Amino acid sequence: MATTRMLFAGFGGQGILFAGKFMAYKGLIEDKQVSWLPSYGPEMRGGTANCNVIISDDPIGSPIVNKPDVLVAMNLPSLEKFEASVVPGGKIFIDSTLIDKKVERTDVEVFYVPATKTANDMNINTLANMIMTGKLIKEVPGFEMDSVDKVLGKIISARHQDMLEFNKKALETGYNM
Repeated sequence: MATTRMLFAGFGGQGILFAGKFMAYKGLIEDKQVSWLPSYGPEMRGGTANCNVIISDDPIGSPIVNKPDVLVAMNLPSLEKFEASVVPGGKIFIDSTLIDKKVERTDVEVFYVPATKTANDMNINTLANMIMTGKLIKEVPGFEMDSVDKVLGKIISARHQDMLEFNKKALETGYNM
C-alpha cells in the first residue's frame, strides 16, 4: 500500500467526517500509520465539510492532504473545489445522484456512484457516505472488507448500535456496485 492520501468532501450532515473516521480506524485496526484531520464550516449541518485521511505503512509527516490520491465528492462545490488537486493516476468518487457534472480530466479514474439514490431506495437515507466508502474499499488497492465489523464496532457509539447492521449493509452495497 505504501501511502494513500484521501479527501472526503461535501456538506455537513452527509457523514463526511464519519466516512473519514471509518477509514482512519480501518487503517489503525490493520496496523497502519494513520492521520485523520476533519474540517468543517461554522454551520455544521448544511455548511462545508471535508476530511483529510492518510493511511500509510510509514510514519506520516503532516496530516494535510494537498494532493489526494483519492477524492470522495458528495456535492458539486466539493468536486469543483478539489478535482484539480487529485494526483494524476488518482481516483475520484462522485455521488452521481447529487452531481451531474462529468470530470473532464483523462489522467484520473472516475467512479460515478448513485449513492444518495441508492440509500434512499434502501430506506437508509443517511448512509450514502458509507455506500461511497464501500465503493472506495473495492476500487482502491490495499483495502479489503475483512475488518469492517471490527471498525464499525469501534466507531458506532453505544447509543447508535441499532445502526451497525445498516452501516454494514451500506458498505456491502457500495462494494458490490
